[in-house]
Amino acid sequence: MLLDVNNLNIHYDFNGKIGADTPVLYTHGAGNSHHSWVNQLSANIEGYVQIALDLPGHGVSEGPGFKSIDDYTDFIKSFVDALGISNFVIVGNSMGGAISQTFALKYQNYLKGMILIGTGAKLRVKKEILEGALRGESYANKAYSNITDYELVKEAEKDFYKTSPQVRHDDFYACDNFDVMDKISKIDVPTLIICGKDDELTPVKYSEYLHSKIENSELKIIPEAGHMVMWEKPKEVNEAITKFVTNL
Repeated sequence: MLLDVNNLNIHYDFNGKIGADTPVLYTHGAGNSHHSWVNQLSANIEGYVQIALDLPGHGVSEGPGFKSIDDYTDFIKSFVDALGISNFVIVGNSMGGAISQTFALKYQNYLKGMILIGTGAKLRVKKEILEGALRGESYANKAYSNITDYELVKEAEKDFYKTSPQVRHDDFYACDNFDVMDKISKIDVPTLIICGKDDELTPVKYSEYLHSKIENSELKIIPEAGHMVMWEKPKEVNEAITKFVTNL
């Protein structure tokens, strides 16, 4: 589906009834697309509509992307306003988790809950990754557990070239400048924090910090999974999401 948001055609997919069911909005990480969430959209949650979008410049959405988490956050507000949803659960992986945290700090009244997956209150990016992104390099080797099947990684990464090196670089730049460590304790929405035990990019200690600072939160660490835990262990992630949202 395409939706006009700020004069851009923005692509999104969904599973459920928009306008009738409680929305769960999935926000992907740097350089990714709604494809990050296909295993979640394939699982029904009764009474909930699951929605995953391609951020501007990602996947098949128009636009150049942004260079700050704040800009992506304000775009998400424009997206949900254009879609006509509120009182929703926001879900974010990595950069999407940074967007989700910022959304909770700026627009808390929109939220019923929040799910943070493989993210942190601060996301530093090495200079060589920023430079490599402009050359079109992939860092998929760091995003999955060493025991994750190679064919699964290939399927999970198949949308890689739909996002330009410049947009991917700008995403990493936005992540590198993201830091809400001094604000995170102000978040006052029910929060589920999920992390793969083998996550190299946002290690378990990042999720433990979020859990220690967000008062109304719970933490689930999933073994044998890395940064893309929602691809590596979809059954466990889907069960955790379903349990959390149905208990809100």
